[in-house]
Amino acid sequence: MEITATKLPGVLIIQPHVFEDQRGFFMETYHRKKYAEGGLDLSFVQDNLSYSTIGTLRGLHYQYPNAQAKLVQTIKGEIFDVAVDIRRGSSAFGKWTGAYRSDENKRQFFIPEGFAHGFCVISDTASVVYKCTDFYAPESEKGIIWSDSDIGIEWPVKEPCLSPKDSQYPCLKDIPPDNLPNYRE
Repeated sequence: MEITATKLPGVLIIQPHVFEDQRGFFMETYHRKKYAEGGLDLSFVQDNLSYSTIGTLRGLHYQYPNAQAKLVQTIKGEIFDVAVDIRRGSSAFGKWTGAYRSDENKRQFFIPEGFAHGFCVISDTASVVYKCTDFYAPESEKGIIWSDSDIGIEWPVKEPCLSPKDSQYPCLKDIPPDNLPNYRE
């Protein structure tokens, strides 16, 4: 597996080894020992699967407290996947990184605690799986509006299909400081 850093500290692109032949392919989507050797010594406690249609935008989501690191992979279709640093005191606070992930490129996206996450679907449909380091905690669920102009994400869709909840989140600057994580070195 190859691990590539992004412009945000701790946010990584992981390219698993893929073994292909005339029958198709085989790959390990997660191997705790190998990921630990790559610097990702984490305990994942929950796996999630989402299925969405073209133009759907999910996010920007985070949990605080009960923060979650996530390992995200698209198993069908293509998405534009985004992480935003929301750690107060971080030199990258409010900055974002994004990349296209698909069933063809098989890349994974590692998003550490302290980041908001979102994605939009650019293929007809997409199935996305992600591992989380903490359980879903409804009382800790928070979000940032996808179109926050201060963050300036360059989404590939202009009029996304949003859930009612996702369409009502505040801008990052309007979130009370006690609802955001602190930067830790």
